[in-house]
Amino acid sequence: MVRGLGKALGLGLVLAGLCVGQASAQAPGTHPIKGNFEPPGVNMASAVPYGKTLPPIGYVEFCGRGQDECRFKSGKAGQLAINTENWDQIAQINRYVNTKIRPATDQELYGVADYWTYPVDAGDCEDYVLLKKRFLMGLGFNPSNLLITVVLDENREGHAVLTLVTNKGDYVLDNRRSGILRWDDTGYIFLKRQSQEETTRWVSLQKAAPQVTVSTRAH
Repeated sequence: MVRGLGKALGLGLVLAGLCVGQASAQAPGTHPIKGNFEPPGVNMASAVPYGKTLPPIGYVEFCGRGQDECRFKSGKAGQLAINTENWDQIAQINRYVNTKIRPATDQELYGVADYWTYPVDAGDCEDYVLLKKRFLMGLGFNPSNLLITVVLDENREGHAVLTLVTNKGDYVLDNRRSGILRWDDTGYIFLKRQSQEETTRWVSLQKAAPQVTVSTRAH
């Protein structure tokens, strides 16, 4: 769903459509993102924010509909202290949502290129993320430790995951994988994510503004 890409405004890259190749194969008519992006550093437990950036347009529109997710503001941001009990809860939520929700594009479901919402029985990557975050918040997890994150996958295509900020490092809940991996073990390139201080603020996970081009070749 990268066909809705806007202009690359420095590190405020506006991804108006993520989740290309919802299963594993690239969907017809989608375009990989090309540019100079830095992969995670070796053995870096946590991603490093490099300053403010723009949120995805789909998230802006989602918040414009008055969703509770967009109203969180914290005081001092911290890390989730991982223990056996809360890790089991996280793993159960990840498996449950991945199993319950059928992969489907926004074009199929809503007739538009990009539409962020809480899924009922079908959705794309950001919908999985929103539902996992809602369930975990319902169990008492702090929103400041549950950050919607935009990445490039192995094919350099836009994708959304949920980052779990813990005292053991950053971990990723992903609709494409049943297991929960540390961020630097995913093979993804991390572009940006929500700020821990406020959900409507986003921070860049790239040092410098990459020059982004979008392939026009049909796939």
